[in-house]
Amino acid sequence: MDIALAQARKAAERGEVPVGAVVLDGAGQILAQAGNEVEGAHDASAHAEMLVLRAAARRLGSSRLMGCTLVVTLEPCPMCAAAAVHFRVGRVVFGAYDPKGGGIVHGPRVVEQPACLHRPEIVGGVRERETARVLRQFFRKLRERKTER
Repeated sequence: MDIALAQARKAAERGEVPVGAVVLDGAGQILAQAGNEVEGAHDASAHAEMLVLRAAARRLGSSRLMGCTLVVTLEPCPMCAAAAVHFRVGRVVFGAYDPKGGGIVHGPRVVEQPACLHRPEIVGGVRERETARVLRQFFRKLRERKTER
């Protein structure tokens, strides 16, 4: 989670929503790490999770990330939850819960759907206070900037 948090903080410095992610192989070695790049790339799909899943798959030379762990600072949205399923990630570990936009514990609960083709292990709330604080600070600063204008 330290690496994902570092990536989230870097994303915030770039003006991105501070979400960071990392993919680890079965031995715990880092395959990929990234923070959100939605604004900079002008790409609504450039969530940290999507970036690391794609990069890890390229690195392994396979679209299947069996035995790998996706670690992310925020509960993945429905798009990213579905991507984790399609990439066949073995485990998803996330920090802060996202009641508004989450797709695993909240919202559509992608991995609980009967038609879900793969069900990764889910571990939520890891360092939840710290990951949530990074998000709260970012949005507080953003609101302050808007009121100053």
